Parts: sequence; structure tokens; C-alpha cells
Amino acid sequence: MERDSKQPDYLTVSIVHVLLTSLLIAFIQCDMFWTICAFLGTSSYIVIMIVPHTLIAIATRSGNIPHIIARYWARWTLLCSHVRIDVDGDDNIPAGPAVYMANHASYYDVLAILGYMNVQFRWTVKKELYRIPLLNLAMKGAGYIMIDRGHHARAMAAMKVAAEKIRSGTSVMIFPEGTRSEDGKIKYPFKKGGFHLAIQAGVPIVPIGITGSRPILPKGSFTVRPGRIYMSIGKPIFPQGKDVDTLMHEVYEAIKTNCKEDSNQS
Repeated sequence: MERDSKQPDYLTVSIVHVLLTSLLIAFIQCDMFWTICAFLGTSSYIVIMIVPHTLIAIATRSGNIPHIIARYWARWTLLCSHVRIDVDGDDNIPAGPAVYMANHASYYDVLAILGYMNVQFRWTVKKELYRIPLLNLAMKGAGYIMIDRGHHARAMAAMKVAAEKIRSGTSVMIFPEGTRSEDGKIKYPFKKGGFHLAIQAGVPIVPIGITGSRPILPKGSFTVRPGRIYMSIGKPIFPQGKDVDTLMHEVYEAIKTNCKEDSNQS
């Protein structure tokens, strides 16, 4: 019996299906795929939520609701990037306000902390970010603290504002290295402002060790790679009776101890 020429060639269809499936799997495993997913995921959330986020931030004084909105933005971006977060040490979070300090090797540190630190806090933010329309209103309304690194007097004034926030019950999050590490190693000595802040406010410093973020998005790179970030929250370190240098070294040792040895952090 002659085969109907209109009938599909099942062998050809199967080969094409296998090839297309293989190409799709290869593309999904490609870094560019996850870079595109991360960009589309985070930008879509921002486009949808930036206006309500800004309005809520302006309308509310506490900044708690904008912080929660930002938390879900961070989680959504991590999900779109295929990045998993492991957290331990939640029981070390104090009941009252504190200065939280973490090492910094990637923008994904921000997402990990914002998305999975189970506490309300406010960031200290470099002034350049306040030049972005709408974002500056959202950050001001949420109570973020602008730091002018190029102007010592303004930076110290910002720290006084932060101390007042802490005394009123609001915690602050700081990257004491000042910027992202290029090689993944903790940059020491730290910037002193956060330690003066803790001493002035009389609150503990909570050290946070972050591992695994640098390979996901290193400094200077625009390519996102899936991975796993480990975030370890250490025991509070109290500033009473310590000078800045002593306190800084103790926090450095604690952050270094909390950074897990992991093959991803290379």
C-alpha cells in the first residue's frame, strides 16, 4: 500500500521534536536565558508597582508597607533568576532595633537581604540613587537614609538622622565595606560611620555573612547565573564599653565566621 504523501513523516517529526527540545533545554541552561528572565521579571514588577509603591510611601509615615512591597519584589526577582536563598540564625534577630551589617559582593546581596530578612529595616543609600525619578520619592517615603560619601559633614548629618530613627525603634541595614568586593573577599577595614551610629544609638550590631552571591552577578558583569545564596545571621554584638576600632574588628570577625565555605563563592 502506498503511503499517503499528506501523512506526516513520524520519524522526521520525532527528530525535529528532539532537536527543538534539546535547543530549548540548552537555552534554559544558558546564562543569557536567566539574565533575560531576571530583567523582565524585575522590570515588570517595577512598572506595575512603582506608582502604588510611591503613593503608599508618601501617604504612610512608618515605611513598613513599602518595605513589604519591596520584599516581594526581591523575592520575585530571585525567583525569575532561579536563585535560591538559605537562611540560618533567625533566632539571633533581636526584639528591638539594631544596626545590621553584611558583607557585599553582588547586587544579589541586596535582594537576598531584602527578600528574606524577617525584620523591618531601612537602608542607607548612596545619594546617586536619589537622582532617579519616582524611585527617589519611594525611598524618601519609605524612610531610607541618603549618604553623601563625598561630603563628610553631610554624611555625618545623615548618620545623626539614622540614629534618631533607631532610637524611635527602626533598624538600619548597612554594607560596612562601602561598596561591592571585586574578588569576593571581605574588604577591611570597614567604613566607620555605621559603628559610630551603633555607639551613638546604643543598639547592637547584628553581623550577617553572605556566601554564593558573587558568581550569580559579579561586580562589573551584566550576566545573571542561577545559584544558591547562603545568609547566616550572627549573634548581636553590643557596643557598650568599646571604641570604634575594637567594635569594627569584632564585627569583621563575626561576618567572616558567618560566611560559609562554598565552591560557588569564587
